[in-house]
Amino acid sequence: QVQLVESGGGLVQPGGSLRLSCAASEIIFSIYTMGWYRQAPGKQRELVAIITSRDKTVYAGDVKGRFTISRDNAKNTVYLQMNSLTHEGTAVYYCTAARATLNYWGQGTQVTVSS
Repeated sequence: QVQLVESGGGLVQPGGSLRLSCAASEIIFSIYTMGWYRQAPGKQRELVAIITSRDKTVYAGDVKGRFTISRDNAKNTVYLQMNSLTHEGTAVYYCTAARATLNYWGQGTQVTVSS
């Protein structure tokens, strides 16, 4: 059974940083496009960043330059480094793994940006 397990969420002050991790199991990790989405209270889930199997990255416009997605195929793990966080970063962050018609989601990790 495919599992994506996120970690690293928590409470951070505005301007602070967090690093999210997502460990995958039961997939050939290296061939999947991995991504991070988020869902803020009362809003739709939205793309944050993705990284392809060839390490091509795509970012949402409002996180570009502040967030960095990366992957370690040896550890079956994808990361999201989030810097200069603002209140708008408060959301549940979800890890995804996608390939062709297959799409898997993690359970999410809460990030709260508050002073």
